Formats: sequence, structure tokens, C-alpha cells
Amino acid sequence: MPLRQPSTEAGYEGHEAIMILNTNDSDASVLMDIYFEERDPVEGIQLAVPARRIRCFRMDRPGDIGGLKLDRLSQYALRFRSNVDIVVQYGRMDVTQANLAYIGTMGHAE
Repeated sequence: MPLRQPSTEAGYEGHEAIMILNTNDSDASVLMDIYFEERDPVEGIQLAVPARRIRCFRMDRPGDIGGLKLDRLSQYALRFRSNVDIVVQYGRMDVTQANLAYIGTMGHAE
């Protein structure tokens, strides 16, 4: 996760987020596991996405991810499990340089 340092011009704040798309007619009960380089994983974080909706979960907001506080500049990886098919995308806003950058990934579903 990038540094938080906001851009002075636009007020952007460095963060990472996951976006989960549920195109089903029923709600998605999602379990997120977070794996770390230097410590044991945190598994089974419960997330909910209503039917035919998208939800954004900010990784720098503990209330979005089951109360877990992630350290900035630490390495982690994610695994998702759901009761229905979902699409997961990942985004990163890096404001540590003047021209800032937003990085997004292609959605993936199995």
C-alpha cells in the first residue's frame, strides 16, 4: 500500500482498494484471506456484496476489511472465496510523486 501523503492540488490520498462485482440475482457472501511476507495470514474476513451490485473495499480503512489495520509499505497478497461467481478487481492510487498514478487490474473470475 502506498504512502498516504495527499496531493496538495487535488486532495487525493494514497490507497489500495478492491472492487467486487456481483452480477447474480442473489447476494454474494465473500471470504477474503490476506497473506503476508513476514507473518501468518489473516483468513476468513467476511465481505458482502448485494445482488447485481459492485462494492469497493478500501484496504486502508479497517472498517471495510473486518477491522484489520494493514501497515503501509508492507507486502501482502489476497485470496477470495464466494458462494456465487464474482469478479474481483484491484486498484492502487499512488500520490508519492507529483504526477500521481492510478493502477488498476483486469477483473478475474473463475
